[in-house]
Amino acid sequence: MKGLKKQRRIQIIVLATIAMVAAFGAFYIAAPDALQFFRSPSEVAETPPPPNELFRIGGLVEEGSLVRGQGETITFRVTDGGASVPVAYTGVLPDLFGEGEGMVGTGRYIDGVFQATEILARHDETYMPAEVIDALKEQGVYQEPNG
Repeated sequence: MKGLKKQRRIQIIVLATIAMVAAFGAFYIAAPDALQFFRSPSEVAETPPPPNELFRIGGLVEEGSLVRGQGETITFRVTDGGASVPVAYTGVLPDLFGEGEGMVGTGRYIDGVFQATEILARHDETYMPAEVIDALKEQGVYQEPNG
């Protein structure tokens, strides 16, 4: 009787493990871009990711770098105080986007330029994503908002 319970327990553990691996595999196949890594401009400058890797970059829009071209493409540089990375984006920018403001972009790093497919700006004067705050603190340029 004890051997049967032990065998049943092992079967349940094996089935649960197989089910978890299958669920993760199905998730990864269905949404490979859902697992995005955050990188600071210093990390991108130090170790550039491959052009096929989708990731997020965040920091402050560098003062004097925002250029609105003739077409729809906007270029600027994002910095964390340690390094800055050129960004190109085609589309409509959020209302609160501007120089000296925090931003997070999603895209790929191709030929030395971050080609953004999405740009997010902080939604009020005091909010900034935790990853951006951590990257700015690491470079010693983060200032607590007055509030």
